[in-house]
Amino acid sequence: MSRRWALLAWALLGLLRLGEAQKTEAPACCSPIVPRNEWRALESECTQRLCLPLRYVVVSHTAGSSCNTPASCQQQTQNVQSYHVKTQGWCDVGYNFLIGEDGLVYEGRGWNFMGAHADHFWNPMSIGISFMGNYMDRVPPPRALRAAQGLLACGVVQGALKSNYVVKGHRDVQRTLSPGDQLYNLIQNWPHYSSR
Repeated sequence: MSRRWALLAWALLGLLRLGEAQKTEAPACCSPIVPRNEWRALESECTQRLCLPLRYVVVSHTAGSSCNTPASCQQQTQNVQSYHVKTQGWCDVGYNFLIGEDGLVYEGRGWNFMGAHADHFWNPMSIGISFMGNYMDRVPPPRALRAAQGLLACGVVQGALKSNYVVKGHRDVQRTLSPGDQLYNLIQNWPHYSSR
């Protein structure tokens, strides 16, 4: 009988430890984020850190190919990074996060490093998220929109974004067609959106 109790106690302790481990992981509201090593990112050479929490989020689109499977989105994330690093000469992919039509968030520069998603005025005080694709004539699928909104909620919970953060379209902060007419019309209905 004592062996049985010992096994039961051991199992209970294991479950308690599992519960404690889960408390230190990302909050439940967080969208799954594909880390840089999973999409086989080039090594970042960025050094400029952001002063968190931030007040602004700039939403853009890559204006290139869209992707709707993890394999195609990993490839597209690599393509965007390659263009930014090898053609533009930047220290890394320009965005903090990229959103795929597969409903996943791909880590770019992450929460801690300044992006190159807008101009020198906006980059130090904002997180840049970019939807992979061209959204002039269509909107991203609901799962991509949910992923972006989950990422923003996660940013608040993790202390990277202020709770009263403001969402801006790329065209609100710079002369561009980004994030595309249809995505821009859509984000104007998001609760934290402001063009001012």
